[in-house]
Amino acid sequence: MASEARSVTEGCDGGCGPGEPTAAQLHAAAETFALLATPTRLHLVWLLAQQDADVGSLAQRVGSSVAAVSQHLAKLRLAGLVSAHRHGRRQVYSVEDPHVVALVDQIFRHIAPDGSLAPDPPPASGGAPV
Repeated sequence: MASEARSVTEGCDGGCGPGEPTAAQLHAAAETFALLATPTRLHLVWLLAQQDADVGSLAQRVGSSVAAVSQHLAKLRLAGLVSAHRHGRRQVYSVEDPHVVALVDQIFRHIAPDGSLAPDPPPASGGAPV
């Protein structure tokens, strides 16, 4: 039992079953989720998954200062979750990784507007559940 708990927290060092995440994968995933665990950063990623934007527009949308949003964006860029490019004199941010877009989309499909977990949709087949 203790070895099972250790393998879940430390990951697999080579004796993994098929598809089991490695320690490096678990660590990277945990860091990514930790980075997205703040409402402002999650909101920024969601906004950028919808449309590219500059820091001023993002600050206005999330209700925060440009300086604070710039710091959040810097952390997201370092982690590779968002990218930036110049558009004239403005720095424009975007989320181009389809995995990040899918992850954020899925979590908001699963959470209702009131913050509760949204119920799963009924099965697509016409048959009654068994």
